[in-house]
Amino acid sequence: MVTVAVPQGIGFCATADLSRPGLQKAAERALALAELTQKLGVYEGLGIDTLMPAPSAASSWRSPIARVSHDRKDWLALAAQEAGQVRQDSRIVYWSVSLQEQSTEQNIYIDGRLVSDQKFLFIDPLTSATAMVDGVCQVRHLGGRATAGCQQGGDEQIERVGFVGSCQRAADEAIALASAPACPTGHLDIVLMPDQMMLQIHESIGHPLELDRILGDERNYAGTSFVSLDMFGSYRYGSPLLTVRFDPGQHPATQPELASYATDDMAHPAKEQILIDKGILKRPLGSPLSVARAAKRGFELDSVANARASSWRRPPMDRMANINVDPGASSLDEMIGSIEDGVLMSTNASWSIDDSRNKFQFGCEWGQRIRKGRIDGLVRGPGYRGVSANFWRSLDMVGGPETFQVLGTPNCGKGEPNQGVRVGHASPACLFRGVEVFGPAA
Repeated sequence: MVTVAVPQGIGFCATADLSRPGLQKAAERALALAELTQKLGVYEGLGIDTLMPAPSAASSWRSPIARVSHDRKDWLALAAQEAGQVRQDSRIVYWSVSLQEQSTEQNIYIDGRLVSDQKFLFIDPLTSATAMVDGVCQVRHLGGRATAGCQQGGDEQIERVGFVGSCQRAADEAIALASAPACPTGHLDIVLMPDQMMLQIHESIGHPLELDRILGDERNYAGTSFVSLDMFGSYRYGSPLLTVRFDPGQHPATQPELASYATDDMAHPAKEQILIDKGILKRPLGSPLSVARAAKRGFELDSVANARASSWRRPPMDRMANINVDPGASSLDEMIGSIEDGVLMSTNASWSIDDSRNKFQFGCEWGQRIRKGRIDGLVRGPGYRGVSANFWRSLDMVGGPETFQVLGTPNCGKGEPNQGVRVGHASPACLFRGVEVFGPAA
């Protein structure tokens, strides 16, 4: 990807021809596009240093890898063994096992100087099973992208997600869910476990705070945002228990998440920053370029290093990376014990949210009924709906560090042409009061 900046203009051109003539042709095309944006006034008033600021020093990142298997036969044997250990049961109509790996190397040069050198390794183990009981079908996924269990690292990730034995566990849990009563309907208290909190954070905090979306760039495809520029610094996004961070994993206390990096794809150095502080909205997910555009409208905002691209052949844009909720002080038992009537939900099964990322409806695979402060069996097809602007204010208890999990998903989509990127979300279990809950369709 060749990027050219001129005063008040920037252009991109990707090429697979790495010869000198091929790179020269790409540079000329990027320059022509930069001059076109300059002519059209897209970035009026913005200088080269704003459009493409150069970092003061080179940065590097390496995915932490404890163990790597270079013989894929080992993986095939492990997958076959895992699938073959599922006990014969007529109620199990389908099951699957997968192990995926992807490695990426990235070098960023500005004016011929190497400013960012990064290497990433991603491993995604996943099992699933589908049960049919008395005409009721239920799917159960474990591990990897389905339960948001993705992180950077080597083969140790297979052990971290509990891959061995998970296919039979998925089958057992699918049967149990298919045999369970339907989730009740009504306004109930809910406990969301970290793998569902990840989806909640992603859709109703991550996307609404992407600054290019707030500025209107995504309206015709992925939608806009209920957040406006004048909300930053004063808007009550959630209860005082809600603190949310942009965390690129640059400090020893953080487990390396899926989107940990040293620089974003425009070589902006990444650092931890608070987005929501004790419920108050502080800053957007805006790259320096988007922040400069907001400043032209009279809003001075802090930037984060989140100009990201899905690959070398796509230009970077504002994308969430690792967006995490701070743990609180409550145990899971304390949260459950405080509920008179409610449902515990885990593992996302479906999601729907409006174009402004405000009104939403989410469904889960796993549900447990809570009555009088105790778990009272499984429920099938639990779901809940709400409005982002109100939902986070109903947050009443936040789980402590023992409930905190580092999670991630490889398939966040945005942009035209579509760009799918990896994002990380770490969260504790959380309790929300008086949420509209519903069960499966009849």
